[in-house]
Amino acid sequence: MKRRDGLLATAALAMTALSPALVRAQEPTTTLRFSWWGGGNRHDATLKAIAAFEAKNPGVKIKAEYMGFQGYLERLSTQIAGGSEPDIMQVNWAWVSQFSKTGEGFLDLGKYRSLIALNQFADNDIKMGTVNGKLNALPVSYTARVFVWNRAAYERVGLAMPATWDDLLAAGPVFQKKVGDNGYAIDIDPYDTLLLAHSYVYQKFGTPYVNPSAPSVAMSEAALLEWIQAYKRFSSNHVGVPLPVRTGLGGAEKPTEQQQDWVVGNWAGNYTWDSVLGLRASTLDKNQKLDIGEFLTLPGARNSGIFGRPSLMFAGGKKTRNPEMVAKFMNFMTTDPEAGAILGLTRGVPSADSQFRALVKANTLQGIELKAHLQIKAKKDAGQIDLPSPLFEHARFQKFVREVFEAVAYGKVSDQEAARRLLDEGNSLLKRIK
Repeated sequence: MKRRDGLLATAALAMTALSPALVRAQEPTTTLRFSWWGGGNRHDATLKAIAAFEAKNPGVKIKAEYMGFQGYLERLSTQIAGGSEPDIMQVNWAWVSQFSKTGEGFLDLGKYRSLIALNQFADNDIKMGTVNGKLNALPVSYTARVFVWNRAAYERVGLAMPATWDDLLAAGPVFQKKVGDNGYAIDIDPYDTLLLAHSYVYQKFGTPYVNPSAPSVAMSEAALLEWIQAYKRFSSNHVGVPLPVRTGLGGAEKPTEQQQDWVVGNWAGNYTWDSVLGLRASTLDKNQKLDIGEFLTLPGARNSGIFGRPSLMFAGGKKTRNPEMVAKFMNFMTTDPEAGAILGLTRGVPSADSQFRALVKANTLQGIELKAHLQIKAKKDAGQIDLPSPLFEHARFQKFVREVFEAVAYGKVSDQEAARRLLDEGNSLLKRIK
């Protein structure tokens, strides 16, 4: 009996000694919801980065809410409208002004600048996430359009990679003759094509479509007509893959790397974001070789016409109950070298110097991705890439512009009628969504 009493006493003492740990284990954790879109590689890397943050911050739980891009904006719009948005959100740059026209739509990260290494970002990068003096979002990375060519495919038809716009236009018929009806000098989906033509017209006339400082169309009617005609030139004579052809191959928006003609080198180039170069290269067969070409530019052009902007941004929910921890987590994801090593290039080349240097040191950034980044940086540092109006990528405005160019692609409107729509209807819509 005494032995049993002794055992009970010993057990009681052990429980007493363990009770603080048990109490701590039962304490509620701080939970933050983090939403993002992407593919498998981004999901896996992000989950690993979350685990690293949680290990450094006991008692904090990051609840992952992730999906593909399709439907993400619609879900986020519903959440924000209902006041149930996540604590941290991955957003497109254009959405910042869309959801926060006065700077009140997201958490003002400027109030928590002591928790964020803002000195790791360039001043312009910070300005890109600032609305009405409030820091609404941190840039994860910066991206711009580049020309990537299948050097091997061009060599097979006896051509050098295009160095001028005329080179590109002249390459189309050569690919048709040497490769056949499946041969194209460049693959450009519908949005790629209108942006490609936009760069050309921007160089020629010196103005973008949308005024970057006012809700209005900046191009003249003559420039808009040239935009339409350039779009048609890049979609004919086997220069770029036309919209009807792409539609018949699994959908107009089917990614380039999933197209068999790209895999085997029949489609010999791409005009795309530097942040997706890894995807483009991932499916090529062993006979293909990608290289970055110089950005095609008209002689005497005052602006490159390159379309560049933050590729992704992180914003905080304005109703979060833990703004300090939100700021701390966003700082980890965007500036911490450990997080940078885990995330790699899954969200593009990091904007923060600390993460960029870590990737270079680890040889993670190399080959065509490094070459593209250096080309973009040189143009950006020289002041040859102007930040576009966020209204250009507003969901409603995007739908309108694409509809006009789709009508052009299928011959449903004349060039003059399409240009007039871009001017009149464009101005009207910009004033409504400003």
